[in-house]
Amino acid sequence: MVRTADIPLAGAEGAAGPPSGRPPARHSGGRCGIALVAAAFTLAQLLLVGPGMGLGWDETVYVSQVSGHAPAAFFSAPRARGVPLLVAPVVSWSSSTALLRVCLALLSGLGLFVALCAWRHLFPARLIALAGALFATLWVTVFYGPQAMPNYWVAVGALLCVACFLRARAVPRNRAALWGVGLGSALMALMRPTDAVWATLPLLVLAVPELRRGRTWLPVALVAGLVAGAAEWVVEAYIGYGGLGQRLADGSRIQGGLGWNIAVADQMRSLGGRILCRPCTGAMPDTVVLVWWFALLPLAAAGLVAAIRARRTARTLLPLACAATAAFPYLFMIGYAAPRFLLPAYALLSLPVAGALVRLVTVAHGLWRPAAVTAVVLGLAGHLAVQYAVLDDTVRDATDSRRDWARAAAGLRELGVRPPCVLTGRDAVPIAFRAGCASVATSGHNANTTGQALARTGRSRPVAVLTSRRGRPPAFARTWEHHRVGGLRAYLAPTGPGGRAS
Repeated sequence: MVRTADIPLAGAEGAAGPPSGRPPARHSGGRCGIALVAAAFTLAQLLLVGPGMGLGWDETVYVSQVSGHAPAAFFSAPRARGVPLLVAPVVSWSSSTALLRVCLALLSGLGLFVALCAWRHLFPARLIALAGALFATLWVTVFYGPQAMPNYWVAVGALLCVACFLRARAVPRNRAALWGVGLGSALMALMRPTDAVWATLPLLVLAVPELRRGRTWLPVALVAGLVAGAAEWVVEAYIGYGGLGQRLADGSRIQGGLGWNIAVADQMRSLGGRILCRPCTGAMPDTVVLVWWFALLPLAAAGLVAAIRARRTARTLLPLACAATAAFPYLFMIGYAAPRFLLPAYALLSLPVAGALVRLVTVAHGLWRPAAVTAVVLGLAGHLAVQYAVLDDTVRDATDSRRDWARAAAGLRELGVRPPCVLTGRDAVPIAFRAGCASVATSGHNANTTGQALARTGRSRPVAVLTSRRGRPPAFARTWEHHRVGGLRAYLAPTGPGGRAS
């Protein structure tokens, strides 16, 4: 079997060729194991998350931008148009959430396959397949794979970009690798421009020496991908947000003001299945849920040691560095947490972690070999059991909350709140989309109207303010007729549904 260590990486291990003087060999296989991992990942999404789970709050914002089912929801400054572009081929003509889930599950499996295949000539095939399996079996990966959210796709773009960057450094005019760098960075920037910058910081630093050597293709591919992916976001900043600086400032404000803020404990609390931890209070999840998280860094360090011994230092150190910069803002610069934020870091860390596990099994000899294999197998089995227990609880809670939104929308329709209608208040965005209404806000980060304007609108079309059952309506709606809809209370504009006088 050809060892990956025999493949030189220019500027990586410091050699112009393999130590033995043999020409670099090429792998002819390796795709089968990766394909099995990707197929199992797709199947897990369809079986464990299921096509029947309704759209979440953020998903509704993205999907509404290209759907004809309801007016587009307010699109806040931090968001980018990558997800609407991704889902447009389906939601532009179909309102079926199940169809969207199936298509996204298939796409996410395909994306993982392509991204892992980019590493085939950098690591042994079994290590790559194990890395893919480790990433694909995290509950947060399975949960967000079939969802209309950007973070998984940033992770896929990061895996592709870093692998192709290493390959392009080894062979400067490797066109496939250069295209991979550009496409990977463009995908990240299209989904989350700021995340793309953080994830590619080490690559941008390493691109500078390439310019000094007169090898411009790699830096050009990287920067061109970032620019192409972020171009629409930057143009939109000047058209609708008062400029790039203002959009960045608004994005920071919406996220609570970016600055030095240690959010490590917040991320730990979110690992128990809290898809958004804001404010992030309450008890930590059970210790068994946190074990894998605490094991990540020691295993990654052990993977780096194993890589040094196998003469794969640079190709292991670079994904580690990119994982660190991708995770940094979400661990130390933000005042809340969501487990999906760290998906790019988990994807990149999976490679050195897999390297550590492979090393543990392969270096053991004699009686230690079965013991090492047994320890790794039992550890992975326990890890899977915990991950899927958390996933099951998370899917159940998410499904229940989204059914509540559907019941509220049905209750509003029974009261005559039908298109063209306007909703505001608690959970107005997802409920309005299900009811075919527009959603607006009179306060908060998404404020785009006033109470007086809503009262005037109610004279010609149905307007409803939503609150919790015990919540108080805003001052302008306190005299409005109210009804219970699902688990909420709806205050209807005085003119009544359809603009008719009460």
